This record gives sequence, structure tokens and C-alpha cells, in this order.
Amino acid sequence: MQKAAFGHSGTSSLGDGAVSEQSAGGGDRYWAFISYSHRDAAFGRRLHRKLETYALPRRLVGRETAQGTVPKKLAPIFRDREEFAAAHDLSTEVRAALKTSRCLVVVCSPASAASQWVDREIEVFRELHPDRPILAAVRDGEPADCFPPRLLGKDAGGGAVEPLAADFRRGRDGEHLGLLKLVAGVLGLGLDELVQRDATRRNQRVTAVTAGALLAMVVMGVLTAFAINARQEAERQRGEAEGLVEYMLTDLRDKLKGVGRLDVMTAVNERALKYYSDQDLSKLPADSLERRARILHAMGEDDEQRGDERAALDKYLEARRTTAALLDQSPNDPARIYDHGQSEFFIGSHEYNSGDFSRARSAFQAYKALANRLAAMAPDNPKYRQEVGYADSNLCSVAEQPPIDAAAAIRYCTASLAETEKAGRGQKAGAATMRDLAERHAWLADAYFLADDLSRAKAERHAQEDMLNKLITADPRNMDLKDSWVVLQLALAKIEVREGDKNGARQRFEKALSAVETMLRFDPTNHQWAQSRADILKELSTLDQSGKDIRQ
Repeated sequence: MQKAAFGHSGTSSLGDGAVSEQSAGGGDRYWAFISYSHRDAAFGRRLHRKLETYALPRRLVGRETAQGTVPKKLAPIFRDREEFAAAHDLSTEVRAALKTSRCLVVVCSPASAASQWVDREIEVFRELHPDRPILAAVRDGEPADCFPPRLLGKDAGGGAVEPLAADFRRGRDGEHLGLLKLVAGVLGLGLDELVQRDATRRNQRVTAVTAGALLAMVVMGVLTAFAINARQEAERQRGEAEGLVEYMLTDLRDKLKGVGRLDVMTAVNERALKYYSDQDLSKLPADSLERRARILHAMGEDDEQRGDERAALDKYLEARRTTAALLDQSPNDPARIYDHGQSEFFIGSHEYNSGDFSRARSAFQAYKALANRLAAMAPDNPKYRQEVGYADSNLCSVAEQPPIDAAAAIRYCTASLAETEKAGRGQKAGAATMRDLAERHAWLADAYFLADDLSRAKAERHAQEDMLNKLITADPRNMDLKDSWVVLQLALAKIEVREGDKNGARQRFEKALSAVETMLRFDPTNHQWAQSRADILKELSTLDQSGKDIRQ
């Protein structure tokens, strides 16, 4: 199939809303009309929100293009919310919206390709506005099976011509570039210019934490450059550089996680890893190799946050290979036992998140055995007792997955909470200890929920909620804590649904949805937050069996 040029002769976006001073000009009410199969409704809602809330770079606002004056925001946009299963033709409202829309955006997927209503909306739009653009947004499927028939043109030989499209699939344009392609098509702007202006604006929003991270990277780079002068000088400067690496892996990383700056964490980790890649690994001391393994752990975590599971696993496996070799060299060294335990944990966590619970259980059992060795060496060491608590909670989480063993889950989670409380008594109470305890209460609540003991499940969740509220009050900008709070609201809402309190559950779901959408506006690339949003929308949809749009 050939491809036709991406449309540029209209002015558009998706969704409905009140007309503003910068809405579509002339007799047109909407910048765009979004057409989609109702199987793609979640994507349509998300695309509508992103287009209407996208703020154009200030340097572009007011510019005159072939499509008109560039506004501050592309609103209003019409998003078709009707169900047509029993209808014979488009409704009066939909026809009116098509007539007053500057362009049409079609969400392309196998479902929309098979939808007679999507095809009909394309046909009507072309009849009404033969000279206005129709833009394609590919959500799923390959070109051969995702474009509605009337979206395809014909070449001179009568063959089908595919439209060029904004491809939102992972590994193609992705969410952000796909969005920019649609905005550029709607406004008649050059894509390169819009991308450049958008990137400039995003860079200007980098926080003081980012400046600190860049400063640390520059200092480490300077120290590394001086290390070539002499062996003694090199040793001294390596110590200083690795001190900075240690800072990056601990204090700086905690701050970056707290403010949700996944992009900056990635840059910091890559710079730290480059420090080691520029050296001969075979000549590095064990402590340096251990730090490198911890960098790989951190980078794997960041990959998982972005949804890049393959890259995360590669880093975890390389880290485990390193820590296993170090443990073989010093089998009774507590530091080497601890480090290898972390590698086993990250492997298990990855397999758990990927749904391979058998492999997750094996890795978590290996982690538990290493934690038990540490506790046997120093029974009163709170850090080692804490590791045992972590290991028990991991085995609890696996027991809560199919085939579910609720009794084993309660046993492991109860032991985990007890170990964490014991570790907390052995060290100064602080935010980290409280967060660990809150997490242990959460796992135990899940175990009771699976056993249908709703009273105890709710009690454990309320204990977690009390701790989280205190932590958030002390650190209100911490995105990690807000993420935990969102997950907590989902869990409490599910308990209320089981108890029959659907109104209470709906209120919790809606509060959680509002919070996670605020978080995603801060960092739209965070895969974990996006998944939480999808989970909440699914639960709300289940509550609303009438089919009423949960976003109204």
C-alpha cells in the first residue's frame, strides 16, 4: 500500500467543551471532532483530555497559519459519547458537531476499522467538508487492519493508499510525539518547530533538583578527567568520584524519586554508569563493582517505571551476575550477602510484575535464604531483621497470586509485620521506618481481603492510612507517597464494594483518579501512574453498569 500525505488544511483537536475567545473561527464551534469505536473509549477520553489541556508554547501563540491564529489551547473539541448499536444513522447532535468542526480525528484500531459508525462519520464529514483535513491516530493494530475503509484513498491504479498517521503505539511515535503530530496537523504548524518549542519549554521547567543533579555530574566528570594524572592522584580522585556516585544512589535519588523526576533520575544513573564503563572492570575493587551493580538496580527500576520491561531485566541480570561473582569470592562477607540479596529481590520483583509468579517465587525464596543468613550472623542488627521482613512480605505477595494460598499469605505477612516492628524498635524512628510499616500493613490487608476477612483487612488499611497521612503531611510534595496513597484508596474502595457501600467506593475512586491525573500532568511518561489511572477507570466503569460516562 502507498501512503498519502498527513493532512494539514484544517484546524483541530478532540472533545467537547465551552466555546472560548480562541475557539475555532468562523461558524465553526469545535477545533476537531474525534471519531472512535466505543471499544477504544478509554483511549479516546485520554486523547481528548491531552489535546484540550495541551498548552501551546508561548512563542507560537498568536501566529497566523493557513489554519488560522494559533490559540493558547485547543479547546473546545467534540468527543462523540453516544452508543449507536440500535440506531440507523448519526444523531442530530453528532451531525451538528461534524458540521461545525474544523477537522476530524479518527482513532484507528481493528475495532474502528470494523465500526460502521466510524466509517459513517468519516463519510459525512467528507460530504460536509471535502477540503478539511482528516487526521489519523493509530492506537492498535497494523496498517492493514486498523484503518476504516473510508479513510483509505485510491492511487492512480485503484490501489488503497494509507494516510500517514500519528502512531501512538509503543516503539513507534509513542504518546508524546503522537500528540505533537496531531497538534501540528490541526494548526498547520511544522512538526519540527513544534517539537523544538515543546522541548525548550519542558527544559525550562527543570527544577532545582535537576540543577543539583547536573552539578553533581559535572563535578564527577571533572574529577574523572583529573584521575589520569598519576596513580596516587587517580586513587584519591576515584574515591571522591565514587563518593559522588554514592550520593547519586542515595540522597539525590531519594530526592528525585520524591519529586517524581524520572527523566532526571535516568540521566543521573546513565552518567554514573558511564563512569564505570570508561574503566577496566577487571581491575576495579569489589566495592566499586558493588556500586556499579546498585546503579544497574536503579536503572532497571527506572526502565520498569517507563514500561521497558526487557531493558529492566537485562540490567537486573547483569547486576546479579556481578553480585554472585563477588559473593563467590567472599562467601561469608555480610556486605556481599546483602548485595546479592538485593539482586535476587529485583529479579523476583520484575518476574512478579511480569506475571511469572513461579519464577518470582524462586527468586524471592533465594532472597529469603540470604536474609536469614544475615539475621543468623547478627540477630540484633535491625537492618538484617528488616531484610527478613522484606523477604517475608515478598513471599506473601506471591501467595496472594494464582493459585492463591490465603493462609500462607497471612502467615508470611504477619511474620513480615512482626520483623519490621522489631527492626523499628532497634533503630531511630523516622520516615523510612514508618513507610516500611505502612507497606507491611498494606500487604497483610490484602491477605485478609483474599481470605474474605473484611474487618481485619479494613483495620490494616486504616493503620496504613494513618501512617501515610502523617508522612504526606510532613512531605507534601513527595510523589512516591502520593502514589502509595492512590493505591491505598483503590484498596479501601474495593473493600467497600465487597461490603456493599458502592457510594463510598465511588467517592474513593474519584478522589484517587483526581490525584493520579495531577501526578501524570507532572510526569506524563510515568508508566506506573498511567496504569493506576487505567485501573481506577476500569473500577469506576464496573460500578456504573448503566454505561453513563464516568468522566461527566
